[in-house]
Amino acid sequence: MRRRTALIFLWLLTLALPQSGRLWAQNDKKQAPPEPKFKVGDMAPDFTLPDTKGGKVQLSSFRGKKNVVLAFYIFAFTGG
Repeated sequence: MRRRTALIFLWLLTLALPQSGRLWAQNDKKQAPPEPKFKVGDMAPDFTLPDTKGGKVQLSSFRGKKNVVLAFYIFAFTGG
């Protein structure tokens, strides 16, 4: 009885091993990164954000003035 159980186990293992290798091979394929929505030099879409004094600042209000640099820092200088 023990020998029969061992043979069945080995037979099932023999069937399962190639399938597990196939699953690993599928997971190793790297997906291409998504295409960026904006390219270097594109005009940024207009948006409004609160300033430090409670007012609102709109990006389009700086159009035609000097260069604008956008830098976003997650949770910077906040309690969040």
